[in-house]
Amino acid sequence: MTEILRQSPVSFSARPLKTENRNLWPVVLEYENEKTGQYLVDLSHVCRWDVQDAKLSKVKPADVPIPTKPGQSVLTDGVLINRMNGIQASVWQFAKETPELPKDPIYTDTSEATVALAIFGEKVFSILEKLSSLDFLDTNNKAPFLLQGPCAHLPCQIVVLSKDEGLEGILLTCSRGYAHVMTEAILHAGDEFDLSPVGEGKFTDWMMRLNKK
Repeated sequence: MTEILRQSPVSFSARPLKTENRNLWPVVLEYENEKTGQYLVDLSHVCRWDVQDAKLSKVKPADVPIPTKPGQSVLTDGVLINRMNGIQASVWQFAKETPELPKDPIYTDTSEATVALAIFGEKVFSILEKLSSLDFLDTNNKAPFLLQGPCAHLPCQIVVLSKDEGLEGILLTCSRGYAHVMTEAILHAGDEFDLSPVGEGKFTDWMMRLNKK
């Protein structure tokens, strides 16, 4: 049976320098002439699930308990779980090997239906202030946490992974059809802050620093 190569909805003008085929996804690890400053990374290849059940407290995706309150997130051993509402949660899994989707109908793989991006760097929240009225720096919310609402006038899920100085960063996902509009809006908003696309390698390095804090 012929395997179908998956394709990210994100396209940057930068030229890939190092790439890797992972679970039928072409993944850019590094672009030519990557700059320092603020970074935008395409993570559309990262496995993402939607979980819906009336009794979410009894569900443990990847053996990780779902947070109890909407807006809460937990990041454990490369698995990020975000409580969206009373019956729904989203799951990101950063392992290189894609986990098998559970056969239970409460799970839906949303990886190919959505676009996933990471933005990190010391000016990330200055960039986001130009795109959304959501309060990313609310002192009542301890990172990681989930915000749901408009960014660049589009419905999004945004996870604030870190507000710590030197480790500021977020994840963003929205419908796949908005990929071009969203990336263009983010790059435009971040132009004055030297925002540029980079490969997954820089995101991996940043996540390692975040896990060591």
